[in-house]
Amino acid sequence: MSTANSSLFLFFFFFSIFSCIKSDDLQILLKLKTSLQESNTDVFSSWVSSGNMSNFMGITCNSDGFVKEIELSNQKLTGTLPLDSICQLQSLDKLSFGFNSLHGSVSEELNNCTKLQYLDLGNNFFSGAFPSISYLSELRFLYLNNTGVSGVFPWKSLENMTYLVSLSLGDNSFHPAPFPNEVVKLNKLNWLYLANCSMEGGIPSGVGNLTELINLELSDNNISGEIPAEIGNLKKLWQLELYNNLLTGKLPVGFRNLSSLENFDASTNKLEGDLSEVGFLSNLVTLQLCENQLSGEVPAELGKFQKLVNLSLYTNQLTGPLPQELGSWAKFDFIDVSENLLTGPIPPTMCKRGTMRGLFMLQNKFTGEIPASYANCLTIVRFRVSNNSLTGIVPAGIWGLPKVNIIDIAMNQFEGPITKDIENAKALGQLFAGNNRLSGELPEEITQATSFVQIELYNNQLSGKIPASIGELKQLSSLKLQNNRLSGPIPVSLGSCSSLSDLNMAGNSLTGPIPSTLGSLPTLNSLNLSDNALSDEIPRSLASLKLVILDLSKNRLTGQIPESLSIEAYNGSFDGNPGLCSQTIGSFKRCSRDSRMSKEVFTLILFLALGLMILLVSLPICFYLKKREKDHDRSLKEESWDVKSFRELMFSEDEILDSIKQENLIGKGGSGNVYRAALSSGKDFAVKHIWNTDTTTGRKKIKSTTPILGKRSEKSKEYDAEVLTLSSIRHVNVVKLYCSMTSEDSSLLVYEYMPNGSLWDRLHSSNKMELDWETRHEIAVGASKGLEYLHHGYERPIIHRDVKSSNILLDEFMKPRIADFGLAKIVQANNGGKDSTQVIAGTLGYIAPEYGYTCKVSEKSDVYSFGVVLMELVTGKRPIEPEFGENKDIVNWISSKINSRKSVMSIVDSRIPEVFKEDAIKVLRTAILCTARQPNLRPTIRSVVQMLEEADPCKLVRIAINKDDSTKKMEAKENEKTNLDP
Repeated sequence: MSTANSSLFLFFFFFSIFSCIKSDDLQILLKLKTSLQESNTDVFSSWVSSGNMSNFMGITCNSDGFVKEIELSNQKLTGTLPLDSICQLQSLDKLSFGFNSLHGSVSEELNNCTKLQYLDLGNNFFSGAFPSISYLSELRFLYLNNTGVSGVFPWKSLENMTYLVSLSLGDNSFHPAPFPNEVVKLNKLNWLYLANCSMEGGIPSGVGNLTELINLELSDNNISGEIPAEIGNLKKLWQLELYNNLLTGKLPVGFRNLSSLENFDASTNKLEGDLSEVGFLSNLVTLQLCENQLSGEVPAELGKFQKLVNLSLYTNQLTGPLPQELGSWAKFDFIDVSENLLTGPIPPTMCKRGTMRGLFMLQNKFTGEIPASYANCLTIVRFRVSNNSLTGIVPAGIWGLPKVNIIDIAMNQFEGPITKDIENAKALGQLFAGNNRLSGELPEEITQATSFVQIELYNNQLSGKIPASIGELKQLSSLKLQNNRLSGPIPVSLGSCSSLSDLNMAGNSLTGPIPSTLGSLPTLNSLNLSDNALSDEIPRSLASLKLVILDLSKNRLTGQIPESLSIEAYNGSFDGNPGLCSQTIGSFKRCSRDSRMSKEVFTLILFLALGLMILLVSLPICFYLKKREKDHDRSLKEESWDVKSFRELMFSEDEILDSIKQENLIGKGGSGNVYRAALSSGKDFAVKHIWNTDTTTGRKKIKSTTPILGKRSEKSKEYDAEVLTLSSIRHVNVVKLYCSMTSEDSSLLVYEYMPNGSLWDRLHSSNKMELDWETRHEIAVGASKGLEYLHHGYERPIIHRDVKSSNILLDEFMKPRIADFGLAKIVQANNGGKDSTQVIAGTLGYIAPEYGYTCKVSEKSDVYSFGVVLMELVTGKRPIEPEFGENKDIVNWISSKINSRKSVMSIVDSRIPEVFKEDAIKVLRTAILCTARQPNLRPTIRSVVQMLEEADPCKLVRIAINKDDSTKKMEAKENEKTNLDP
């Protein structure tokens, strides 16, 4: 064969080999396409067998035409990764599938991708343990954060990855392990993310070897001990995140060497000492050291930091003044120095650049006036300076800030009026100004701030009339005006505030009758009108309310106390009204039979006079109502229903629709009416019915998920939340959802029926029954296990957000079920298990303190609410009782009663037998731990379950019973012998 022919042969030989390899790459990509499903239909549209791979979306080929990179992150892909075939791509050096919904395990075939320099599988839903990847020694970038993998991470695999620049393994449920020594040897690292991955033990001094680091994140772990001094070697560090650990000691000497540091967060630890080292970090943009035990003064140097925009130092023991130039250089955004011992005036120029959104300085010892400059801070959203020693007149512009949703100036010594500027505060939802010296009249313009949820102006010197148009505040939930100098009548329009739950006007000079319209407030649970000059009879409409607190004492009321209000729960509610009479309350004079007769005669005469008219009108009305009821039933059946079943159904659609009628109504709540459906099968179900249309206007209407804001929306948030949450839950202590039914105008949820109602009913209502301690304990354990499943047993933790005794239902055997998920929130992994919201959701008396303060909720917020439920079980008291005192709840009351054993024992419900009181005290201890003011001091619900099981009252009882049974058997045998003897 000639030389030319040989060359030609070799050319075709190698060309055919390359063609085969390229063909193999193409087949591998087409196989990958078949393994994945896409929501975005454009992703794989270019992936066709006849196409050029370099034109495939997400594919990059090298100069020889072989696949070099697969970049398909954030493409809404589902399915499993065929790593066995992917790793046959011999030129592949980048594999990126982050931010998708891929599942299944990550196979060991990943080791065959030996040329990989970039690997991103983060933010997916993989499962199982992550395999050893020792052969991937060429890796520069490794992103496995929030993959869903668990178990023991193969840290040894990292030893060979000496080129690693970025390592991100956080937000995974790995088995607890100390800080890996393999990591501190990776001296080329500039990005290290190990947050929320179950690390424990101390930070090794070797971390100082990672001198190329610009980012170090170790937050949300169980890291303990002191911050090593060697951390000062990381002079390129731009961000240091250490929050929510168990770190102790002081900021180490040499910390000041982190001269490039811009973001530093070591909040929620146990750090102590002063902030002197921080005073040298002049490039700081954000500084967050809240919830520690830091002391000393805030360094004056912070006032000269020209980049600082966020400062959070709350809940420490800091003293002295704040630097007066603080925040005047950059576009300052946020300050929170609450709950310290700080003194001096408020720095005047933090909103100098017009960008400030949050000012939190409550619970300190600040003095002086509110600087006038803040009246022009149009960007501010939250303004909180309560519980200080501030004085002077509140600048008029503060009342009318256009974006502010919280103004909190309570517990100071402010004077002067609430000005008409408040009409401009269109976003203002919460006004806390109690315990000051405010004077003047409430301006009529206050009703133009239509976003109001809470108004608390108690213990001031306000005078004049309450604005008659106050009923225009449709979202108002709490109105507290007690202990002022208000006069005139109670506005009738208050009956239009359909979200109102707490109304207190005690200690004023109000006159006239109690408006009967108050009886139409569906969510009112606390009404205090005591110590006024109110007259006339008590409206019988109040009987329709389900009040926890009712106080009408010390007025000038006359006539008979309605029998429906003459119950033990309202003892003392009517004292100080000499004109009242009662047939049932012994402390009041009995109502005159003659006067009652004269009224009856008058009423009879009136009826006779109008009898003919009533007779003529009643028949058409009856026919109309009957027709309306039939039309309503027919309209339900005529609608087109979309039925989604989540369990095996034992009923038909018509059976459920037939149950939606007045005689089957068993409950009303913020999320809709509930009906009992007794079906032909003999089984009962509960049906929640939510109307999507307002019958008076014809417009779409859905009640909000929160009883406080009551916003209207096009879609039922409660309905969506309950379906999303309950349809995927399978637990014996969580109420079962059988199906959902939706139409254009209605939404129905069909649950299992709970014949024994709620725990609230059994403890507090007129239907209350004697609950023995064993039953109470079983309810506590069962309910805690239901919450444990929500927090720990689900793919993403579920925060219930409205845990209370009325949401713990009881079956025929008194076994508890967690119910009503209209406020539930599934926690996303990328927010660290925390949920931030501008809405205060929940129920008075159960809301965790951090919710009202920061509007942040977590699983620990549910733990707090459950602690209140445990207190109800132990004491038999409601969360809010008149005996607790003004602005006090059961948590405050119990904390005031635990100074001696005798007072502690007096807390326990008198209906609990003496033999079980020690067990009840054990549960009470758990309840006190659950209601710790700081969330990080509360146990997890899993720990609560363990504590409650250890307090099982039946352990010793069972031993005693078994012992007693054995004794009785022995005695019986002895008697038997005696009886048989001759």
